Amino acid sequence: MTDITYRSVDVDGRKVFYREAGAPEAPTLLLLHGFPSSSHMFRDLIPLLADRFHIVAPDLPGFGKSDMPPREDFDYTFENMTNAIDRLTEILGLERFALYVFDYGAPVGFRIATRHPERITAIVSQNGNAYDEGLSDGWAPVQAYWKDPSPATREGIRMLVQPETTIWQYTHGVPDEARVSPDGYGLDNYYLAREGAQEIQLDIFLDYATNVALYPKFQEYFRTSKPPLLAVWGKNDPFFLPAGAEAFKRDIPDAEVRFIETGHFALETHAEEIATAIRKFLNA
Repeated sequence: MTDITYRSVDVDGRKVFYREAGAPEAPTLLLLHGFPSSSHMFRDLIPLLADRFHIVAPDLPGFGKSDMPPREDFDYTFENMTNAIDRLTEILGLERFALYVFDYGAPVGFRIATRHPERITAIVSQNGNAYDEGLSDGWAPVQAYWKDPSPATREGIRMLVQPETTIWQYTHGVPDEARVSPDGYGLDNYYLAREGAQEIQLDIFLDYATNVALYPKFQEYFRTSKPPLLAVWGKNDPFFLPAGAEAFKRDIPDAEVRFIETGHFALETHAEEIATAIRKFLNA
């Protein structure tokens, strides 16, 4: 049995929720979730790693059980979300840690890494992109929103926060949809249905452009610091293409790249395979 604790801490006046497991003296692995999920997405992975690692998996501000302040009280940008998670690591005394980054968690994790390269022991990127060639054509409506953030283009991406789209994100590219538990997308849709949540998520989509603008900075960090990196990718991801995984080797020649026959939320169907790859990669 794995003992997992569920806690919240005050970060600059707002609650940040996190899951924790494993011995505090073990090597730390910080798990960063994506859209529209929460640390719940790691429910199957944590027990597979907690015997060798100290696991910390927070909910980003506005997601899951972390506070979701109104838009007028909090600027929902990736920089501010990074500030909160960066501060959380300091409050918890995480001086050195490996990163597991997925989707939105990737730009948050990469921003932390560029701020504190000395703290990062390794990176596992599971469909966490940092290269232009990793962006699929599915980003076209969002890119139009970046170029012209008008009411019309904002409405043009509202389908991304609809319940049926969440389910599609979980099931697209999965060989056997019966292996995808409804718990994940059901919980995500519960959180998306909260008052104000959809508008917050549309704000975050707009700010995602700042991450693409930072790709050269992230890549410079990869080239300069050369952190050990494992890219483990659901190769049927409709948003982040396999080319984005391969591109890591351009800046980190020793990076390991693995492709899995599944979609975006690879942990839903392949948690054991990914855990095995992480343990081998981190010599644990």
